[in-house]
Amino acid sequence: MVKLEEVPDEEFTTEHPNVIDDADDWDTDSDSDIESAVSDPPEETLSERLAALQDIIPPSQRRFLTSTYSSASGWLKSGVLTTGKALWVLSTSALLLGVPWALAYAEEQQMVEMEREMKLQQSANDVLTPSAQTGQQQARTPL
Repeated sequence: MVKLEEVPDEEFTTEHPNVIDDADDWDTDSDSDIESAVSDPPEETLSERLAALQDIIPPSQRRFLTSTYSSASGWLKSGVLTTGKALWVLSTSALLLGVPWALAYAEEQQMVEMEREMKLQQSANDVLTPSAQTGQQQARTPL
């Protein structure tokens, strides 16, 4: 069986010569100074943290990384610019050449459709007209 024994704290039992005895001195509901110092991290930006890592990487490695980053970003910028210019040329060419061609093609299709309708109407008239002419010829001939 476990026996619990209360051990009195010496801080509470000793008399302090220059301290006024107030009940508010030992308020345990408020946060202590240690907790507030630990809970508030120092305000530090990401760039400051990265700058602090500078000492970890050796200078030769930093030069290599910097030159690699510079060349890669240069290639990327030139690639983006070239692609943008190429897309501009293609889109303006498509608008200047493609739109008039599409309009002309649509007009040509309408003309072909109109000619087809006219031929159908003419063939329908030709089918109806000979039968009417044979009927008239039969009426003219004496029996």
